Amino acid sequence: MANRLAKETSPYLLQHRDNPVDWYPWSEEAFEKARAEDKPVLLSVGYSACHWCHVMERESFEDEATAEMMNEHFVNIKVDREERPDVDSIYMSAVQAMTRHGGWPMTVFMTADGAPFYGGTYFPPEPRHGMPSFKQLLAGLADAYENRREEVLQSAENVREYLRAATDASVPRGELSEKLLDDAAAALVGQLDGRFGGFGGAPKFPQATNLEVLLRHGKRTGDRAALNGLELTLRQMANGGIYDHLGGGFARYSVDERWLVPHFEKMLYDNALLSRLYLEAYQLTGDGFYRRIAEETFDYVLRDMTSPEGGFYSAEDADSEGEEGKFYVWTPGEIKDALEPEEAELAMRYWDVTERGNFEGKNILNLPRPHEAVAAEFGISPEELRERIGGIREKLLKKRDERVRPGRDDKVLAAWNGLMLRAFALAYGISGREDYREAAEKNAGFLLEKLRVDGRLRRSYKDGQAKFNGYLEDYACVADGLVALYEATFETRWLREAASLADAMLGLFWEEGRGAFYDTAADHEGLVARPRNVYDNATPSGNSVAAEVLLKLALLLDREDYRRHAEAVLEDMSGAMAQIPGAFGRLLSALGFHLGRPYEVAIIGEPGAADTQALLGVVYSGYVPDKVVAGRAENDEEAARLVPLLADRPMRDGRATAYVCEGYACQSPTTEPEELKRQLGVG
Repeated sequence: MANRLAKETSPYLLQHRDNPVDWYPWSEEAFEKARAEDKPVLLSVGYSACHWCHVMERESFEDEATAEMMNEHFVNIKVDREERPDVDSIYMSAVQAMTRHGGWPMTVFMTADGAPFYGGTYFPPEPRHGMPSFKQLLAGLADAYENRREEVLQSAENVREYLRAATDASVPRGELSEKLLDDAAAALVGQLDGRFGGFGGAPKFPQATNLEVLLRHGKRTGDRAALNGLELTLRQMANGGIYDHLGGGFARYSVDERWLVPHFEKMLYDNALLSRLYLEAYQLTGDGFYRRIAEETFDYVLRDMTSPEGGFYSAEDADSEGEEGKFYVWTPGEIKDALEPEEAELAMRYWDVTERGNFEGKNILNLPRPHEAVAAEFGISPEELRERIGGIREKLLKKRDERVRPGRDDKVLAAWNGLMLRAFALAYGISGREDYREAAEKNAGFLLEKLRVDGRLRRSYKDGQAKFNGYLEDYACVADGLVALYEATFETRWLREAASLADAMLGLFWEEGRGAFYDTAADHEGLVARPRNVYDNATPSGNSVAAEVLLKLALLLDREDYRRHAEAVLEDMSGAMAQIPGAFGRLLSALGFHLGRPYEVAIIGEPGAADTQALLGVVYSGYVPDKVVAGRAENDEEAARLVPLLADRPMRDGRATAYVCEGYACQSPTTEPEELKRQLGVG
């Protein structure tokens, strides 16, 4: 019989609906039961694409004897961390404080008022590697709660005080200066793996926000070490197994230092951040390799991760048919069955497919040899090799699509969609591809129509239901995506909506007494602490994105209050950025924008006209991270009223005209693309 999770929409919670565990979703009902029955709460947090979450479910949550212990001694709550980042953040902080490490699945034991007294991650069904079995843990904690209650309550109170203190902790402030940016970049360069790229050793994560710091620093200073490290990393990732060479898109991380063996789950946020980073590397270098990888990733998202309504899905699982990576790996026999003999020989040399294999006797496709070397081996030109591999890729992708696909988490999360929206807007600006524009505009409309209820943004959408009040990161990321879409299309609706979200963000999440943003709104449900996660991890923090988008809107809309709030965030975190720059990649980019005397570019011309598009094409032709772009038709007075940059600026000689200003000083208006290139320092 299904448990209470059967009524939820989260794919992760629905995976557990048939467990014999008497699961509750996070709810007041669960805590009321714990109080009424004088039981502790067992909180289990994970997400649908989490491999070890599936393992613990099979080993423990589907086991009748384990479930009986859980049901007898605890009130059991299951949470999807992607739906409830507030709950995840609070209790992950507690687990890290108690155990010095964290991860998912996360297992937390707490009192009926939400104060944690013990926690960890995965627990095995039998004692292993110094860990107790999960059943031993359940028995021990149930006994402690029953017979050593004072000890348990004191531990819970200690953790409660730690969480509250940690939320309000601050580091002494430093100076907001280019030296801070230079020192941060130098620290990151020092952490680079000079052989394979990336930061540190195995397991190796892309760390897109820190790579962006290197990109910005290299552009600003010409630092070759930063740019070389960035390019090495981008090429090694795209040539390694972490990249899907048939379908496009990146896996979550590599279990080795070479980027060869991925943890095969694909997350929307990784692909949003990396696709944009590859596009920006293309803008800086002009190397079409980076653009190709980005466009293959966008095409993957359009093909496999986009709902009919225009929302972007959250993730694809690592497992299919109960095996990690089964969908993605190949044997030589499978390659030969799918292709003509000559094609198979070429494909196996190109993607390093061997009888021995590189992953559990099978092969993860990767590119260990330069494209030119393979072409020379087969006596063909690099261009012909590229053409032939393109046809082979299509055949193998079609053959792979006959396999059982990994599970897909088809909920739509506002923040992650905002990240992807920004990437698609940039992709349209660079490529002019109408399918990218259509995807971005459809997504923006979907977010504003389906995830906004009674004027408030919601976190999650699935099966026609928008759920959970939006968090800071939701408001910030969607606003950021809308600004990017406005800059690429000059549709004032998107800018107006971005400003509306920014106003709501300040009203809901800003704490004037603290001078800072919190992750949850002031009227959010009471939790053991009010979360404030300022670190840029796999996704940028709401704090960082809020600062950057407020700085952009301050320039576009001439809103001094936006600039003041953004600067307060930067000043509050200045000391922390200096101490641990690797934890603040996106915030460092916001600081770079703040210090960088951004260009203010206004283009006056008929939307869609060739001369207008030629000027806009220049804006997107090079990497100019510190800029805002606005545009309107000459007779569009509404746009001129909304965006002061556009006021009192006519076309010259009936031609589309660009106005470039920087730090309260403006250059001569121009109708010539080449002159605009000179003014922006591109090309």
